[in-house]
Amino acid sequence: AAPINVKLLLIGNSSVGKSSLLLRFSDEQWLPEDEASATIGVDFRVHKMDVNGKKVKLSIWDTAGQERFRTITSSYYRGAQGIILVYDVANRESFDALPRWYSELETYVSESVVKIVVGNKVDKEFSRQVPTHEAEAFAERMNSLFVEASAKTSVGVRDAFRNVVERIIDTPELWESSKTKARGKDGAGGANAGSGSGSMPG
Repeated sequence: AAPINVKLLLIGNSSVGKSSLLLRFSDEQWLPEDEASATIGVDFRVHKMDVNGKKVKLSIWDTAGQERFRTITSSYYRGAQGIILVYDVANRESFDALPRWYSELETYVSESVVKIVVGNKVDKEFSRQVPTHEAEAFAERMNSLFVEASAKTSVGVRDAFRNVVERIIDTPELWESSKTKARGKDGAGGANAGSGSGSMPG
């Protein structure tokens, strides 16, 4: 069977370690992709994994510093089934910014999209500014998964990505329809973007 295509986005304030998490996760299986250099300001990696007996081809998109300019637009969010919201446990401001990121998500992605809050840099425990229980409670309120991680020591990194993908695979509506869509063609998803984003009867 063809692998299930899953698109994940990493979002969050600058310098919380989004790129480091991505590199740490994907460095074990590099797949050079021609498209990787085509998108200016957005980095993406492709990673293959097996989840619950299904083959998954993961495209993980990282906003390379664009968040400073708030230019992340609907095209970046289009087709995403999972969102990884990253903050730095040693930087209060990056945690306090999460509600703003969530309100952006409400604009661009449907409610069934899987979200996980990742507290990165737990290796800086001595300078922690965000208690685990507080972040966990926030994630729960936001109906999101939660994990603390360190891109530096790699603790929690694999869990973060795997937990999101497992939840996506458990939510067939997120990927079953995507099999029929033309893959990778930017315009293909455009026709139904209007009907799929937020206007779902629910």
